[in-house]
Amino acid sequence: MTDDWKRIAERLESFLARVERLVPAAPGAPDWKAGSAYRWRKGARGGYLEAVRHPHAIRFADLKDVDEQKRRLRENTAQFVAGRPANNVLLTGARGTGKSSLVKAALNEFAAKGLRLIEVDKRDLVDLPDIVDLVGERKERFVIFCDDLSFEASDAGYKSLKVALDGSIAGSAENVLIYATSNRRHLMPEFMDENLEAKHVDGEIHPGETTEEKISLSERFGLWLSFYPFDQDQYLDIADHWVATLGGKATDESRKAALLWALERGFRSGRVAWQFARDWVGKKK
Repeated sequence: MTDDWKRIAERLESFLARVERLVPAAPGAPDWKAGSAYRWRKGARGGYLEAVRHPHAIRFADLKDVDEQKRRLRENTAQFVAGRPANNVLLTGARGTGKSSLVKAALNEFAAKGLRLIEVDKRDLVDLPDIVDLVGERKERFVIFCDDLSFEASDAGYKSLKVALDGSIAGSAENVLIYATSNRRHLMPEFMDENLEAKHVDGEIHPGETTEEKISLSERFGLWLSFYPFDQDQYLDIADHWVATLGGKATDESRKAALLWALERGFRSGRVAWQFARDWVGKKK
């Protein structure tokens, strides 16, 4: 090698060394001992699992007036943790009624038995195969949690989720389930003109292709749990519970204040009751 080529080679090596210092290091293996909850993050070198140091600790007992939904999710999760067959779960309905809190309560109850939760943002659902490959050989049981899920027709994550739920030739890992929450029953917007596609066959109404496509995603969840707005008595029951849980005392005065709080927000929900209780107890202490 001539001196000129040696100098060129040395400069290239120096340049590559500087570039490597600028590029973030590839993420290492997850710290499986760091806790029971993880988030899927995206970096310059790809996706990785980041431990949640302080997961939201909520108990099933804290969730009021959703007893049937609570029972069915708890049973499904218990089956899964015990290694028995269990279903992917779709929780849909009114906002603030405890959908995501129910999933967190399941983690709180079953973490000691090996349950782990991985929160995945909608835009990162295209990485589901990578996540399943990462955890598929672990002894723990993993729930992939997609909160407040909804899609537009062009979203890349839509087809990725369909494949992960039911449609891949590779199948899914037996230690992985998907729990998703949404305000939309079929996870996609529904339009009036889609009704025009419906067909009448032998006196029966058959949805059009567009509607069938939208229904096909939610159908892949084996268990559907529906949540409904709370009436006044249910809302006050929840507000009383949180006032007491936070160290206060539920009284006629606090209940009147709770109703006014809900009226100002134009909605009664468990979330509104929780927010009221924090404000009320915080001011009284």
